Amino acid sequence: MLLDTASLYFRAFYGVPDKVKAPDGTSVNAARGLLDIIAKLVTLYRPTHVVACWDDDWRPQWRVDLIPSYKSHRVVEIVVDGPDVEEVPDPLEAQLPLIREALTVLGIPIVGVAAHEADDVIGTLATKAGMPVDIVTGDRDLFQLVDDARDVRVIYTARGMSNLEIVTDAVVVGKYGVLPSQYADFATLRGDASDGLPGVAGVGEKTAATLLQAHGDLEGIRAAAEAGEGMSAGVRAKFLAASAYLDVAPTVVAVATALDVDIPDVPLRALDPAEADAAADLAERWNLGTSMVRAMAAIADVAG
Repeated sequence: MLLDTASLYFRAFYGVPDKVKAPDGTSVNAARGLLDIIAKLVTLYRPTHVVACWDDDWRPQWRVDLIPSYKSHRVVEIVVDGPDVEEVPDPLEAQLPLIREALTVLGIPIVGVAAHEADDVIGTLATKAGMPVDIVTGDRDLFQLVDDARDVRVIYTARGMSNLEIVTDAVVVGKYGVLPSQYADFATLRGDASDGLPGVAGVGEKTAATLLQAHGDLEGIRAAAEAGEGMSAGVRAKFLAASAYLDVAPTVVAVATALDVDIPDVPLRALDPAEADAAADLAERWNLGTSMVRAMAAIADVAG
């Protein structure tokens, strides 16, 4: 089970009332909520391994160099020679060290890669796994990794933790009319305002799906546009006008699948007494309440 950790702790932060505080007044709703999410996921899907994939760089410069608008609306500070500062509420930012510590005491490895997003870590680990993989995210960009043949699916959280959706090949086709292997091209064409991707002007989801059904992939669509075949003059004009964007966007949209990172060989296991004491101490110091207890119990139950 590969966790899109930021997606989940943002969901927890906004979904769990900020009523309970640590003794020093620090908000702990994101940390408590994430622990509850993990307990639920482990109980429902019973993974053998859980990895918390981390954004070491949420807006990699190599993606920005290709499309300067990439996630630009989320930037609050440009950092030279380092990751830009993302717009994150202060009460959530303050909880990130606690979240990392909580994951560590539970024995859940945290994996990030310099100059890459958590999506890229997920893509690489899912490709290398050699076992069934569940990707937990609220980000549909990761639908491009779904692959029934390799037992890779997405547990999609966008409708809430009470309405989890299992995304398989058939679900992607049913929703969008394209295969998961076509989804990155589909997203390139459609664009995504939440990521600052403009897409091809005048091409929405239906047109993008129709073109991919007819021509297979973005390369086939562009070849048809160049040749003036298999599409209307109006659609052809849109693609020719978007040529510069289409030269670079696929590299930005595609999730990396071959980073130099290994899958942590850390199966879920029940904590030994000393580890359990450390987890209980962390929970007491930060007022994590029963959230830590539920996470520990769920892991112990699955680990047998």
